[in-house]
Amino acid sequence: MLGQLIGQYLLIFVAALLAGGLNGIAGGGSFILFPVLMFVGIPPIAANATNSIALLPGTLASAGAYRREFAKDKRFLIQICVLGAIGGLAGAILLLKTPPIVFLRILPYLLLTATLAFAFSKKLTAWVEQQQSKFARLKALRSLLVTILQLVVAIYGGFFGGGMGILFLASFALMGMTNINRMNAYKTMLTSCINAITVIPFVIAGVILWQQGTVAAIGASIGGYISAHYAQKLAPIVVKRFVIGVGSTMTMYFFIRSWIT
Repeated sequence: MLGQLIGQYLLIFVAALLAGGLNGIAGGGSFILFPVLMFVGIPPIAANATNSIALLPGTLASAGAYRREFAKDKRFLIQICVLGAIGGLAGAILLLKTPPIVFLRILPYLLLTATLAFAFSKKLTAWVEQQQSKFARLKALRSLLVTILQLVVAIYGGFFGGGMGILFLASFALMGMTNINRMNAYKTMLTSCINAITVIPFVIAGVILWQQGTVAAIGASIGGYISAHYAQKLAPIVVKRFVIGVGSTMTMYFFIRSWIT
């Protein structure tokens, strides 16, 4: 029994290590950690909550690295954090209200959405940039549409989280942002705000498995730190293809699982 428990913790640690490394290079860490948490026997909603908490230290550390970008527009920073907190809280509450069997049924579609968003991130961003000219004269309408879009993505992030970073980047492009460092900075801060606010309802509901979450958080932090040093040595396309492959495999697995249960 003890050996099995150690084996599970070791598997979680390795998965989190890899997830943290992927998040530091290209994103997509949830494709690794979340399925592993379910594989070791954690119920889907608890696995989703534990996954969000475990990856929080890494996103906070990444957000801190962009502090110079935030100093340029603190008002916008506050606005998106408030929006992310509201949406993330609503998404987390919605998750807790969702029966586990229902969440398991819709999980493959969430994974499919996240995988497609990740796979076609460049094309998605390019398409969004092309739409800017159509809304250039309708600034008020564009601002409203972007705000609604970001709120929807924040709710999605609080509910599941996989792929929300890509969707936020698309919304920033729609706003007219072109500086990728600034876009990544605000994306990282938004995901941090969402993951942080979800702690409140998840703790109240008692769905976080703290022992597994702590092991995963340590692994993800180490993975993120290591990736910061070796990111330049890896071809981004190789990492992206690996993440897409994992995401596609997990999507197919959970589709099959939902059909046979």
